[in-house]
Amino acid sequence: MSHMQRRVLGVDPGLTRCGVGIVEGAIGKPLSLVGVGVILTPADAPLEQRLLQLESELEEWIATHKPDVIAVERVFSQHNVRTVMGTGQAAGIALLVAARRGIPVMMHTPSEVKAAVTGSGRANKAQVAEMVKRLLNLEVIPKPVDSTDALALAICHIWRGGGNSKIEAALKAEKSRLAKLVGK
Repeated sequence: MSHMQRRVLGVDPGLTRCGVGIVEGAIGKPLSLVGVGVILTPADAPLEQRLLQLESELEEWIATHKPDVIAVERVFSQHNVRTVMGTGQAAGIALLVAARRGIPVMMHTPSEVKAAVTGSGRANKAQVAEMVKRLLNLEVIPKPVDSTDALALAICHIWRGGGNSKIEAALKAEKSRLAKLVGK
């Protein structure tokens, strides 16, 4: 179970720039880059049109790459209320698209992602980008940084998400073992 290959779509939500990155791998196995990009919506377009564009492009990514899981950055309050609103709305679209297709979603905080990828929850963007490049065996760091962040999210999920499911499996096995003991 722990060595199961998973394909994860990482989404770094943003209204103007939404990073998307797809990574395949398993705990203890090499990771591979499946796809990376950024969805751009024009700042001068009406909000509902921007959300619609984001939705249709995310649908396209999912239809093309068929991820097993979608990992979305958990939105934290930033100083700029307008930024956090846009980020939250973009995250909502990612959740909606996933739910509609029955794809599980996991949310990871920025510090969880940094810790998973670099070993430190306080790593800076450059350190995260450098590790993403190394872990995926890339020649260059993907641009813009939003797409690198999306890849980092996907990597974080392959490593951490796998751990969570291992814990759940162990608990389930323990419960059924106890149930059998009690039943006898």
